[in-house]
Amino acid sequence: MKPKAMKALSLIALAMVAVSSVTPVVACAGGFDPPQSADERRMLFRRGAQLWPVYCNTCHNARPSSEFSPTEWNMILMHMRTQANLPGEDARAVLEYLKESK
Repeated sequence: MKPKAMKALSLIALAMVAVSSVTPVVACAGGFDPPQSADERRMLFRRGAQLWPVYCNTCHNARPSSEFSPTEWNMILMHMRTQANLPGEDARAVLEYLKESK
């Protein structure tokens, strides 16, 4: 692996460790409000299930949702939202899917 890629991965891993060791105060990545109703959660979950392979498989193999904790997914999605230029509602749906599917 190239040194530049290793450095980037190291920084991401360090950030994930730092975030996961702190009690989360923000409910969702990007400051999204958490879904309020069961219907809203179901709608976001279904939309996220459709969008997850589209966005994630564009650049790499999509990771299984069980690979990371909900807190880790918050951090990862904040990073990947900027990398993949995800619109806010799409990012919110993907996050709901990743956090709720096991």
